[in-house]
Amino acid sequence: MSNTIGKLFTFTSFGESHGKGIGGIVDGCPSGIEINEEFIQQELNRRRPGQSAISTPRKEGDKVEFLSGIFEGKTTGTPIAFVIWNENQHSSDYDHLKEVYRPSHADYTYQQKYGIRDHRGGGRSSARETASRVVAGAIAKLALMQQGIEITAFTSQVGHIAMPGNYETVDLSLIESNVVRCPDTETAEKMIDYIKILKEEGDSIGGIISCVIKGVPVGFGEPIFDKLQSRLAQSMLSINATHGFDYGRGFEGVSLKGSEMNDSFVKDGDKVTTKTNNSGGVQGGISNGQDIYFRVLFKPVATISKKQDTLDIHANEVELEARGRHDPCVLPRAVPIVEAMAALTLMDLYLNH
Repeated sequence: MSNTIGKLFTFTSFGESHGKGIGGIVDGCPSGIEINEEFIQQELNRRRPGQSAISTPRKEGDKVEFLSGIFEGKTTGTPIAFVIWNENQHSSDYDHLKEVYRPSHADYTYQQKYGIRDHRGGGRSSARETASRVVAGAIAKLALMQQGIEITAFTSQVGHIAMPGNYETVDLSLIESNVVRCPDTETAEKMIDYIKILKEEGDSIGGIISCVIKGVPVGFGEPIFDKLQSRLAQSMLSINATHGFDYGRGFEGVSLKGSEMNDSFVKDGDKVTTKTNNSGGVQGGISNGQDIYFRVLFKPVATISKKQDTLDIHANEVELEARGRHDPCVLPRAVPIVEAMAALTLMDLYLNH
């Protein structure tokens, strides 16, 4: 089972949803990076469960404990190990799933591939694992900030409810002003109301998270297999429930002509820039100095309390009404995860650059 991402700046995660704890090891982090533990904890707080009426009711403090790699507030260049202890497991809530395959979940594939699975909250397949990614991503964020690189993600669509405009036309400072993390206040209210209805119905919904990265210089990424967009896509699609990735104008580009899609080069003083940014800050797999922006599509959460037909491990037809504590929509809590995975990717590419 692969649990490590990165080549120079690497991150390995460990732990299960209902085990004693989760955590990770960051290796390859340069020495001398100032570590603001309050900032890292705040990033975790943005992802933690139980933070609003539209998230899972599971209550976890998600307090990170660093074990190595930091001395007097700075990285030492050695592996950074950390742990987050699980405090609010209700493992008995999942006893009814021990011999049942949940539709569209990892139950069946894990059982077939490994011959064993942890049915308590999905074990390793649970989105609880992403808390460790947020810690590692926050460390990468702190290092990138020192290079003037900023990463901002937000919810741009929930189900059929889409935010008008894009990152250039909305006030990104409003992202944290509502629980769904959409910078358009009117749209955010509609999203929240819709998620509440689905939660009452025992159902779930997906949507889109948009992300913009500012301050990346020319040269991040490599031609062919290590293209910047391909590395970002790998990172994003490793997040639970992700089903799509596009960057720049993305799939919109199929309706544009080359004369409309191409970004013309222009002078800005003594610098070369582009008149438009339909490429999303990436050309030939390499950053071109413009804002990098992309979108990540999330499917509806697979575990719902509505009755569904499925099979048990003996191939008997059964009716499942799943219990447990689950998000009706993962997007609000996935925003910091998208930022974290983008930070891990860019930090790795920065060291290579």
